[in-house]
Order: sequence, then structure tokens, then C-alpha cells
Amino acid sequence: MSHPQSYEILLVPGFVEETAHDSGDDTAAGGAGDDTTGAGTAEGVTAPADPVIRSAVVAATGETGASGYPRYAGEGVVADIDPATHTVEAVLVDGAELDYGLSVRIKETADDPGGRGQDHH
Repeated sequence: MSHPQSYEILLVPGFVEETAHDSGDDTAAGGAGDDTTGAGTAEGVTAPADPVIRSAVVAATGETGASGYPRYAGEGVVADIDPATHTVEAVLVDGAELDYGLSVRIKETADDPGGRGQDHH
């Protein structure tokens, strides 16, 4: 099985994680087993506009990170991503860990032949 060659990393406020799957547009990824699938808003309530603080496209480096998963890097972001679950296992932004209150979402990029631009849960 080949690994995706690139992802788009989205940094969002942590509170958005609960509504990450309202529209089906983004994947919440926050580490080991963090899955918010099924979280949603009440009927008739509109989810807030996507409050992305920063985004970066990261490409496979061919290396394995300290977490044991493939490493992706680009635009100041380095991430170890589990290709089977599309979970970010480790991430550095401009050489530092994420500030408290931020979380990460990922999307396969449209130019990834295996990903067809789809989001992953």
C-alpha cells in the first residue's frame, strides 16, 4: 500500500474540534485515537465558518519520524502522520509544539493520485 505523498495541514482553535465533522469537510486529528466522528450540531444550527488559523501543504520526506510514522514537511510544518488512520501523531510548527487550545486537521491534497482530494476520518 502506498502512502499519500502530501497533505494539507490545517491549524484550528481546539473548540472547533467538536464540530469538525458537521459538514464532512475536514478531519479532526489530534493524536492517538482522538476521533470526533459523529459529533455534530443540533438540527437547524449552522456550524461556524471554518476558522483556520494557518494552513500548510506538507509532502512526504521519505523519513520515519520519532513516532514511527512517515514524516511530512513543508511551509514550516513537520508532521508524522499515520497513513492508515490519517491521524497526526506528532507535529511541529516553526520548530515548536502546538500552543494549548489549537488542534490539527488534515486533508489529502488534490494532486495526490491516491487521495483524489478527499478528506479522511
